[in-house]
Amino acid sequence: MHTTLVSVSELARHIDDPAWTVFDCRFSLADAAAGRQAYLESHVPGALRADVDEHLSNPPVPGVTGRHPLPDRAEWIERLRGWGITADTQVVAYDDSGGMFAARLWWMLRWAGHAAAAVLDGGWQAWLRGGTGVSRAVPPPVRPAGAGFEAGPPLTRLAEANDIDAGAQVLLDAREPARFRGELEPLDPVAGHIPGAVCAAASGNVDAAGLFRSEAELRRRFEALIGQRNAREVVCYCGSGITAAHNVLAMRHAGFDEPMLYAGSWSEWITDPERAVAVGE
Repeated sequence: MHTTLVSVSELARHIDDPAWTVFDCRFSLADAAAGRQAYLESHVPGALRADVDEHLSNPPVPGVTGRHPLPDRAEWIERLRGWGITADTQVVAYDDSGGMFAARLWWMLRWAGHAAAAVLDGGWQAWLRGGTGVSRAVPPPVRPAGAGFEAGPPLTRLAEANDIDAGAQVLLDAREPARFRGELEPLDPVAGHIPGAVCAAASGNVDAAGLFRSEAELRRRFEALIGQRNAREVVCYCGSGITAAHNVLAMRHAGFDEPMLYAGSWSEWITDPERAVAVGE
């Protein structure tokens, strides 16, 4: 069972295995239609489409939620059943952004209690280099459920805005440094970060080829960020709860305990003008 990452060679060996289900999670925050268009042009053979807006989020409620609020957990579990996921399914998610969007699906599967979920290391680009070809055939969106999917207790940990306490927690912000410092903000109406947070850009989890850094490298990276604190005291957040899951994935791959995810993240935090905002380092 693969629970964090899976290599291209390993996926290629299982590309026709009915016990493995692949999801294409390519997405662009700048163009919501781009991921689906890319999928229709070509994808990993047999891959289903898991769209951040359509499948992995509820519509945002202005002034109340962040940009990508989680769906209702019961509804999410029903979607997994509709996709034909069972307790025995090995799920593999990929994108073309270093795993930034695929990690959202990985986290949500774990939220439903499904441990056999992994992100394709290197994503679409690595598949093009070393996979077994691509396809334009679109599988049926709904599959026979087989033995059915029975949700288990969440393998994840969620934090809400009222749970945030920078004095008792380590807050890791997965956005790039310029957004963290409030020097620019292309997506949200307020720039900056949650006071007391530390910049932990998710892009630092991968190398120039989009492959995840080694477990040892990731361990050193996050030890430097959280010091002597236990990972269970860590809250990961970002702009809307997407790339924060990448830091959760990287920490789990490096052997840390499960940190918390603040799914609402910055875009939810700033809906309440009473919540403090910090800029700079």
